[in-house]
Amino acid sequence: MKAPDIEALESVSRPTIAPDASRVVVSVTHPSIDTDATVGQLWTIPLDGAPARRLTRGRLDTAPAFSPDGRAIAFTRSGKGVPPQLYVVDATGGEPVQLTDQKLGVESFSWSPDSARITYAASVPEQGRYGTVEGIAPAAEPARHITNLVYKFNGTGYIVDQRPQVFVVPVPALDGEPGYVAAPLPDGTTPDVALVPESTQLTTGPYSWYGPKFIGERVAALSARHADRDLDLLNQLWVVAEGAEPEPLTDLGTLEIGTFDSTVDGTVYLIAHELGEAGVDFVGTNGAVYRLDGRTPVVLTDPEITDFGGALLMLAGERVLVHGIERGRAHLYEVLEPGGARAISSGDVEVTGAAASGERVVVSYQSPSSFGEVGVVVEGAIAALTDFGAELRGRALVEPTELTVTGRDGYPVHGWVAKPTGEGKHPTLLMIHGGPYTQYGVHVFDETQVYVDAGYAVVYCNPRGSAGYGQAHGRAIRQDMGGLDMNDVLDFLDGALAAHDDLDNDRLGILGGSYGGYLTAWTIAHDHRFRAAIVERGYLDPTAFIGSSDIGTTFPQQYNGADRELQRRQSPQEVAHLVTTPTFVIHSELDLRCPIAQAETYYATIKMNGVDAEMLIFPGENHELSRAGRPRHRVQRFDAILDWFGRML
Repeated sequence: MKAPDIEALESVSRPTIAPDASRVVVSVTHPSIDTDATVGQLWTIPLDGAPARRLTRGRLDTAPAFSPDGRAIAFTRSGKGVPPQLYVVDATGGEPVQLTDQKLGVESFSWSPDSARITYAASVPEQGRYGTVEGIAPAAEPARHITNLVYKFNGTGYIVDQRPQVFVVPVPALDGEPGYVAAPLPDGTTPDVALVPESTQLTTGPYSWYGPKFIGERVAALSARHADRDLDLLNQLWVVAEGAEPEPLTDLGTLEIGTFDSTVDGTVYLIAHELGEAGVDFVGTNGAVYRLDGRTPVVLTDPEITDFGGALLMLAGERVLVHGIERGRAHLYEVLEPGGARAISSGDVEVTGAAASGERVVVSYQSPSSFGEVGVVVEGAIAALTDFGAELRGRALVEPTELTVTGRDGYPVHGWVAKPTGEGKHPTLLMIHGGPYTQYGVHVFDETQVYVDAGYAVVYCNPRGSAGYGQAHGRAIRQDMGGLDMNDVLDFLDGALAAHDDLDNDRLGILGGSYGGYLTAWTIAHDHRFRAAIVERGYLDPTAFIGSSDIGTTFPQQYNGADRELQRRQSPQEVAHLVTTPTFVIHSELDLRCPIAQAETYYATIKMNGVDAEMLIFPGENHELSRAGRPRHRVQRFDAILDWFGRML
């Protein structure tokens, strides 16, 4: 796979299933280099084995959802320079009907049980900002008066003047007369004609609202409204209504609720993380499934073992389905009463979404040979219904070899080795993931494939601090970053070199982004075996993170400790003077997660110390460049990485 082949990375959304279980609909998207954007449409997939076919033809159609009566499909559509708006199309096909015209677009939505309304969240811009007044450019907007600690977010920018609020919109008859743009009258006026139905705003004020859903006839949503919300990560579930004060459905406890849903009888289930009394102890904590008993969440799964913290919570009849991650895989689980969960899928896959009707369970998933497919769960296995990965497989993919290495302290370190075909010795890259509480998985990964195609062996693992191996594994590096985690990645590298004699231990490179950038920068200050390094969007100076990063009020304090001296002892910036490895620093101009000053200060330090260093800065991109940036920038990034390692290795 070469860098331009990212166009073949077909991503498949969470499926939505027709109530009669005859078919599912998904959104299939991919990067387009010519368009320099992500594009995609809705696809309908019959469950009787008939071929999938494209259902819509928008530039970017996503997040499909069947109405409860099965007669319509709601989705979001965005165009060039146009934010995503809510649309509804007849389930049998036809021209979609636009339901919203929100200035900043629609963020999430959910149908009412009677299929007559949709509730959605949309950011509401402060008057005079974000194009609400024609002719006022961003640089001419009034100054922002900040009074709280949390006021920006990566990928969004400032959030205090564009809070997400909750709305409800009626769904018109899909065969009714469409709206038309009115012609001007002789007196110079133009009749006021509504082109979209009128939405009703249910929430207001200085609070952000997320994930609205109907619970019976009432609308519920998540928000943090307590006085100390800037100092913790806690939130509550609320019922909201027009002109009424929100009513709490949960007390303010010690949970961060990620998502919720309710059964037909009104029973509410949550996925949430336990954050301790201070509401900030998030390091290495797994998500668990809860059921509301009154306003009290009752835990149903053991967070010590499996992480159910993803966004997938799906209720079908009496079944509660979630997805859990473990050792590089992600499977669909059924939650049991009074507690526990059992996996209902298996194999080398990463389930990304699910839908069910009756006994039929359909999933979207990734595998070692595909970035996204749809399949039906049959007796614990997944039977494929699609072949969206066919084009990608034509790019001569390499399947990595799984490996477990016993570390210096006897701890097992699990990961993979991917190698080019043909005779070695292959120059070898040690690749480190971000997070740190994420994991490398078994699905086809463009980073691995592009480097292997260019002639490099790639060694990558899930060291302590990663997700998917239990909470103790994830919490092992708390207030000691750069200790056990550095040992684990180096021990895994040594184990891979010992197990594969066609890897060249004299031509070693190391690279990583975000936390991976942290551990790369930390490692090359303590181990000088590498001929070249790439530090990308790195977390490099914990003390400078506070106040500059969108997570600066919690991340350094919880991962490195609240003591500033302890933070400095775990800071790559503090040991940058020890670096001798040639280092390429890559960063994005609009990164608010790891602000660009992290990279600039680090680069200047090693450069002034005589290190062979270069820096590459991407305009208009944020922390998500490598995953969701402009396709042309993603290709340029790959080209620059290969050029650097080509010169150095």
